[in-house]
Amino acid sequence: MELLDSGPLLTLRQQPETAKGTTFVSLEDETGVVQVICWKGLRQRQRAVLLRSRLLAVAGTWQREGNTASLIAGHMEDLTPLLGRLATRGREFR
Repeated sequence: MELLDSGPLLTLRQQPETAKGTTFVSLEDETGVVQVICWKGLRQRQRAVLLRSRLLAVAGTWQREGNTASLIAGHMEDLTPLLGRLATRGREFR
């Protein structure tokens, strides 16, 4: 079991959640996409963070099953206020 922090942009929230209350979230940064699994208990405790965040930090446990890897969320933090302070580089292709 490996603990992992991830803080990319939130690109997709599955709505509605599954019948058992699980929500799947896709986070994306310049290195790729991370699939996050948010169990019902965490979703209920951190519902506001999950629904309003555009920049989301997730701490959790890395899970691999075959070729599929997911981050099991243990805690989420809304970092949206930091979006205006992020340094960006232009992508000038030649």
